[in-house]
Amino acid sequence: MWPEDLKYTKTHEWAKAEGDVVTMGLTQFAITHLSDLVFIDLPDAGESVTQNESFAEVESVKAVAEVNAPVSGEIIEVNPDVVDNVELVGKDCYGGGWLVKIKMSDPSELDKLMDAKKYQKHAEAEEAVGH
Repeated sequence: MWPEDLKYTKTHEWAKAEGDVVTMGLTQFAITHLSDLVFIDLPDAGESVTQNESFAEVESVKAVAEVNAPVSGEIIEVNPDVVDNVELVGKDCYGGGWLVKIKMSDPSELDKLMDAKKYQKHAEAEEAVGH
């Protein structure tokens, strides 16, 4: 159910590392629970982020949710397509709906993220308690 080549956070972000750059976005679990997305507020390229800390917000018809960084580093690219068309995040969250690219300051932080199997268990546990 979850792409095997990605790493996942407890707060439902995904990360794909290519060298020292991580592309990240929201998981299908997050999108399903937020439902209809209406707005996303992303930082500019050049800003620093810290692992597990909020750096952006996504707004749906139900709620406003924080987006947390899967790794620490510098944002080197922001996906302009999702800023102009937030629905893309919901339609293609693991492809064209990515949010930002981060140049990692500490690649070992990837080891703290979950693989697809662990994330599946985490998502099922959250589902069971009604999140």
